[in-house]
Amino acid sequence: MIINKVSELRKEKNITQGQLANELGVSRQTIISLEDNKSNISLYFAMKISKFFNKPIEQLIHILYRLLLQIFSFS
Repeated sequence: MIINKVSELRKEKNITQGQLANELGVSRQTIISLEDNKSNISLYFAMKISKFFNKPIEQLIHILYRLLLQIFSFS
């Protein structure tokens, strides 16, 4: 999931949730909610995360797509 990936990337870069929030122009609570899977992520925000961590957006979009499939699955 993208949530786990953000936390993983943040820890690899050795930055705090507050530092990441400042870099992305959001509140620390937004990062906490994202990492705790209590917040949905927009494509725009995924793009900001992708750019900050220098990761292809395609990786994040694929993860978002899988998450949407899980959310809207009727099985």
